[in-house]
Amino acid sequence: MTATSGLGTPRPASPDLLRSVFRRHAAGVAVITAPGVRGPVGFTATSLTSVSAEPPVVSFGIGTGASSWPAISEAGHVGVHVLGEHQRELAATFARSGADRFGAPTRWRKGPEGVPVLDDVLAWLVCRVVARVPAGDHRIVLAEVVLGDHSGAGGPLLYHQGRFNGLRD
Repeated sequence: MTATSGLGTPRPASPDLLRSVFRRHAAGVAVITAPGVRGPVGFTATSLTSVSAEPPVVSFGIGTGASSWPAISEAGHVGVHVLGEHQRELAATFARSGADRFGAPTRWRKGPEGVPVLDDVLAWLVCRVVARVPAGDHRIVLAEVVLGDHSGAGGPLLYHQGRFNGLRD
C-alpha cells in the first residue's frame, strides 16, 4: 500500500484548500516596506524566509495584484520588519486594503536607501533586491541583507487561524 492509495488521480488543488491548510500553519508576521513614486508602500507578510547565510538573503512573496506590487516591482531596496506581539494593530493596518498605512498612529522614519523603517519592531533589515521570481499570481522576491537591527524587545507576533496572536507556552 502506498501513501497515496485511494486518493485517486492527482490534480491541482484549489486555492481554497491551500488557504485552509495554511490557516493551520502558524507563521511569524513581518511588514515589508519600500519607497514608492507616490510615497512609501508596505504590506503584511507571513511568507518571510531566510534563504542563505552567505551571502545573507531573505525571501518573501507578494501578489501581483497587491497595491504595493508596482513599487516593490521597481524598488532597488526593501525594508523587512519582524513584528512583536504588541503590534497586532500595526499588522492589521498593513494587511488592510485601502488603509493609510504610514499615517498616524504608525511611527516610521526614512532609512538607508530611502527605505521606510518602522519604529518599535523586534528587528528590521534593509535589503537590496536581487531577484523577482514569477510564481503563479505572486512573485517571490529575493533580497540580500545590507544592514539591520535586532535589538527590539518582546515576543514575536504570529498569524494563525486568521488571527494575529502572541506566542504561548
